[in-house]
Amino acid sequence: MTNFQSRSDICDQLADGQIVILSGDVLRGGDIDFAMAASRVTAEKVNFMAKHGRGLICLGMTSDRAWKLGISAQNRDTERSSGRPFGVSIEASSGVDTGISAHDRAETIRIATADNATASDIVTPGHVFPLIADPGGVAARRSTLEAGIALCEEAGVGDAVVLCAVMRDDGTMARTEDMAAFCAEHDIAMFDISVLTNG
Repeated sequence: MTNFQSRSDICDQLADGQIVILSGDVLRGGDIDFAMAASRVTAEKVNFMAKHGRGLICLGMTSDRAWKLGISAQNRDTERSSGRPFGVSIEASSGVDTGISAHDRAETIRIATADNATASDIVTPGHVFPLIADPGGVAARRSTLEAGIALCEEAGVGDAVVLCAVMRDDGTMARTEDMAAFCAEHDIAMFDISVLTNG
């Protein structure tokens, strides 16, 4: 049986710079994500996500932040679009080497989510993959993207979230029921995002 943590506990974890697991994304058939506040990102946390999550490491942001950074959608052709809200991939314009290391990706995230960040602070393409949230939030789109941003805002740690899909060892997508032992071993809390829309 899955032991989900309370909304306040998850906010406390995010405020403390911890990684949590978000479940309940209705758009991705049960996939789960690691999530942490972008404002608390470190190279060690990025490395943990890459090692144990194995999915793309993405930077979820509001449409206002994407506009401020000059980040546009990857594909505006609605007939050929997957519907996934990816922006053009980014890299910090300074302070990084090849861009792919955990340090470099953390630095790109840190720079892109700084309060005074502008389009001149990033270049494209890069090794961090932006996800641009629906302005209507989790009520309009019940995904880990909008939920992660809402929880970070509620926790007082900014308006951006780092996300990484979690895979099993065999490369198939993990489910909440797979994670009990992992959560206990790594002291990671799990949250069902349906709480945000169900009251």
